[in-house]
Amino acid sequence: MPTTQKTLMFLSSFVTSLGSVITICSILGTQAWITSTLAITGSFSNGSVIITYGLFRGKSTQELIQGLPELDKDFEVLGILNDSSPKSLQLVTILFLILSLLTSLLSSGFTFYNSISNPYQTFLGPMGVYTWNGIGAFSIFLTMVLFVGNTQSNHLSEELSQKLYPTITIRGTTHSYGYSFWLILLVILLNIVTVIIIFFYQKARYQQKQAERKPMEYAPRDGILF
Repeated sequence: MPTTQKTLMFLSSFVTSLGSVITICSILGTQAWITSTLAITGSFSNGSVIITYGLFRGKSTQELIQGLPELDKDFEVLGILNDSSPKSLQLVTILFLILSLLTSLLSSGFTFYNSISNPYQTFLGPMGVYTWNGIGAFSIFLTMVLFVGNTQSNHLSEELSQKLYPTITIRGTTHSYGYSFWLILLVILLNIVTVIIIFFYQKARYQQKQAERKPMEYAPRDGILF
């Protein structure tokens, strides 16, 4: 059975890992990743299109100075994109986020298992926790970078707006990233906290072992021999 110290520290890591899982599920399930405001002109309209979307779904609204606005539109991001670079990069972004979710689940499993037992295999211990959290943090950081690259370099918002309103001409775009996007930073922080907790556990365990060896090192030779 594990010591009380080990149980408490690995349970703390389990809580942070589980927090990562819940946060990633929220990121996947919400659409407040980005809100883009596009200044537009058309044959009989002048104003802006406001489009808010996430990895899977989105909503667009027209705010016109001149002309009659269309009704708000709900759309599927991948559904309205053709086989193009923005769609491919969006799929890769989703895959990296799912990979981060899987690693967080594995980290949760490893930390909980270590809180109730002492595994013989090295990888099932702290080394496994370090590995899964490292991969998870790197994967979700790539998710953030790829999404920003898709919106800024591949003009994802403009592509979606052109599909929703084929007759408009876009004159300029501004972006505002929403809470779903910034929750990625929380996941990275939770991964780091998980690793720090296990690191301090290993450090405390090492110091305890060193303290137990010192009485033997400084004991009289006669006492050791007999």
